[in-house]
Amino acid sequence: MKKGMIATISTVLGVAAGAVVVSKAASETTSKTKQMSDKHLALYLMMNRWVEIKQEGKSLVDFFIKNNYRTIAVYGMSYTGERLLNELKDSNITVKYGIDQRADEIYTGIDLITMDDEFPEVDAVVVTPIFFFDEIRNKVSYKIDCPIISLEDILYEL
Repeated sequence: MKKGMIATISTVLGVAAGAVVVSKAASETTSKTKQMSDKHLALYLMMNRWVEIKQEGKSLVDFFIKNNYRTIAVYGMSYTGERLLNELKDSNITVKYGIDQRADEIYTGIDLITMDDEFPEVDAVVVTPIFFFDEIRNKVSYKIDCPIISLEDILYEL
């Protein structure tokens, strides 16, 4: 009788432990999914604001001129960074370089560096991965002494 009871208790404890592990894994998956959802919503809202600005006949160039930022660096050279480069092409604003962890894999018309490289002097650094702005700003501030601005903040200031 004792053996049967021990086997039953072991089975119940095993099932309970398994349920805890499965529950924890499901919770982590849900958390990651929520974070990705929040990130993409923030990007969507930012890009929507950018379209609104374009429809109003404004340009991001206006922000940079108003704040006397003539040379900038762009942190994050994915889709949003590419759109920013395109917006500033043929303007008075010089994008001196881009900063991206995948600098050796990306091909643009500007110099690209990583966080491991020296940062040439610029008037401002514009951060395009807005969801991670605080984290990026903290890292970049150790590398260069200039304003570090979120693209999102620029768009809502115009």
